Amino acid sequence: MIESQQARILLDAGVKMGIKEEYPLIEDSELKKIDAIIISHAHLDHSAYLPHIFSAGYEGHVYATKPTLELINILASDYLNISNPENVTKEGQSKMQRRYRAVEYQKPFQIKDIEIKLLPAGHILGSAMIEVKAGRKKAIYTGDVNCRTTKLLDPAYTESLNANIFITESTYGGDKDIFPSEKSTLGAMTASIKETINAGGKVIIPSFGVGRAQEVLFILDDYMKSGAFPKVPIYTDGMVNKAMRIHRHNVIYCRDELQKRILLNDDDPFKSKNFAQVEGIPGRKKVMASTESSIIVTTSGMLTGGPILKYLTGMADDDKNKLILVGYQAEGTRGRTLADGAKKLEIDGKQVDINLKVEQYRLSAHADRQQLHQLIGKVQNLEDLFIVHGEPSKSKELATAQGNKCKVHIPELRNSFGV
Repeated sequence: MIESQQARILLDAGVKMGIKEEYPLIEDSELKKIDAIIISHAHLDHSAYLPHIFSAGYEGHVYATKPTLELINILASDYLNISNPENVTKEGQSKMQRRYRAVEYQKPFQIKDIEIKLLPAGHILGSAMIEVKAGRKKAIYTGDVNCRTTKLLDPAYTESLNANIFITESTYGGDKDIFPSEKSTLGAMTASIKETINAGGKVIIPSFGVGRAQEVLFILDDYMKSGAFPKVPIYTDGMVNKAMRIHRHNVIYCRDELQKRILLNDDDPFKSKNFAQVEGIPGRKKVMASTESSIIVTTSGMLTGGPILKYLTGMADDDKNKLILVGYQAEGTRGRTLADGAKKLEIDGKQVDINLKVEQYRLSAHADRQQLHQLIGKVQNLEDLFIVHGEPSKSKELATAQGNKCKVHIPELRNSFGV
């Protein structure tokens, strides 16, 4: 929450996913007093609280890029169907979609005495850092940020960053969070996939339906076309399919190279012949029962719900199969449990034996420690640095690395600061 003399705005409104969901500590009576909500990107830990906010009586608008608003719709719908959270009404959901306001990158807009501007964040389609200016003070909130070029997106905008206050994520802010080169990571992952296919097994890749899944699919498609591993069906299931369509419709927000590939060369990776959509429960059962090797890309990325749990229940007993984790696995999630070596997993109240192989490769859409440190160093006139959105140890290590160049804060819930 940011307050000026005239306005109160909320930057992001997420739900912390896991075995037990956690919600923002804001009273409903306070939600009604907010003048605007600005969403950095569509992932549930940044947007899933919106249905509750509108059900609680919020009458303002939600500002974000066009693709973010479109992606929020499908993610929120899926979240509400699975989690069925209390205090979310049909009226609130309907009102939420009527209160969207699409904003373009680099085009300032005004909320009373606060000027706001969205800057590309490089994390997922439509993701933005949020620049907020009130009086003589300027703040930049990174949301989730990525400083590398990916298959889909250019890196975060880092030119002429100027702010007194910088609020940064710290997902990979720990001392040891240095990512290996993409070439070495993809080389190892490709070799692993090839090994499983040659052994007659299936590869399951749970992934965030928005962002990570598209990156993974493009990588698999390119490597399969190059002959890096045998040609087998690449199945897509769950939210992945809807998200692919939204990405294709908003390709103008992707890298120029990708746009030219589609428009000039008639090479549309979103519609590759190597991809096959899984059609509902019957299709899912057919894929699992098949003796043919295949690759399955499905949601959810942390194994908190969705089709991945059905695939695990049906395929985890076969040691020829392999599960490859490609995204961040939060504490308390099934994905983290498997990454830590568990051989049993509770799914729908039953214990499932994990005999398939489990491997993890970092294909992250977040900046690593070095990139976060460099990003902070590019901010001119920085006075106060706030480190959020990371496990406590990661946030502390990132804070320690900053030395004395500015005031560094690691806020706790319900903390407030005057700057």
